Amino acid sequence: MQDYKNLIFSLCLRMTGDYFTAEDLTQDTFLAAYEHLSSFDGQQEKAWLCRIAANRCTDYLRRSAARGVPTAAEEFPPIPAPSSQEPEQRAGAAAVMEELRRAVEGLSPPYRQAAEFTYLQGLSSREISERTGVPLKTVQTRIRRARDALRKTIRKELLD
Repeated sequence: MQDYKNLIFSLCLRMTGDYFTAEDLTQDTFLAAYEHLSSFDGQQEKAWLCRIAANRCTDYLRRSAARGVPTAAEEFPPIPAPSSQEPEQRAGAAAVMEELRRAVEGLSPPYRQAAEFTYLQGLSSREISERTGVPLKTVQTRIRRARDALRKTIRKELLD
């Protein structure tokens, strides 16, 4: 475990994009390896552990996709109406919305449209599907991919 914990963690982090999920999946990988140690032939332990980790990550991603795409309200909490906010809260909310708008503009066209409708206009995936004529599942996929891209972009900006 000591020899491969960093490798397995980095693989899980790369596949899931979430630090805490990667930690959990790394632990699951080593538990699964221990449980199936009797079936291991003793050859290429690094490849064997990486395959277990990749399978665990794939299973996790499938399960999370089956649960559906979170709505905008779940992903980004609603910002209170301007009349109920103090001036500094309004300025902070405006700055956050401007940063989100800038990040949305950097997305490729199908994801940009999905993000604009979802996060800037507050439409549901069903409303977007009806408005654009794109199938609901396609809209949900575009929203999920746009959300993931925005999350990476905003995290990168915060770290820079």
